[in-house]
Amino acid sequence: MTLFLSDAKLKSVLLLIIITVLAPLTLSGQISLRVEILGLKSSNGQILLELSNEKGEKISSFIQTIEENRSVIVIKNLVPGRYSFKYFHDQNKNQILDLNRAGIPKEGFGFSNNAKGTFGPPSFKRTIFLLTGDTTLKCTPTYY
Repeated sequence: MTLFLSDAKLKSVLLLIIITVLAPLTLSGQISLRVEILGLKSSNGQILLELSNEKGEKISSFIQTIEENRSVIVIKNLVPGRYSFKYFHDQNKNQILDLNRAGIPKEGFGFSNNAKGTFGPPSFKRTIFLLTGDTTLKCTPTYY
């Protein structure tokens, strides 16, 4: 019995090792998160959404149109982990959550897990969700 492999067998073994090692790396960034924001007050303006990791570090921001009082944002190439997001209905497209004189939002807003706060935003911990595969989250904004 010989311990040496032919060139063809060696190439096959190396290819198998490369596929075994690299496949999990290429598949790990293939998760998509679909955020459906329903029940918007109007189709005017746009949705601004900020995605963060579980440490509260901003990963990315999105601006999406509104059609028929709803907006859908698809975030691709995420890795499994814990995430959070916040969003608001930027009715006048100034990219600022407008507040009244008392500091209360004049535009609709929301958080992942449809988390609500009392006299302010919810704790960040309440907005964190686990992403392990392609996921759709449905959210309803709060308007005052």
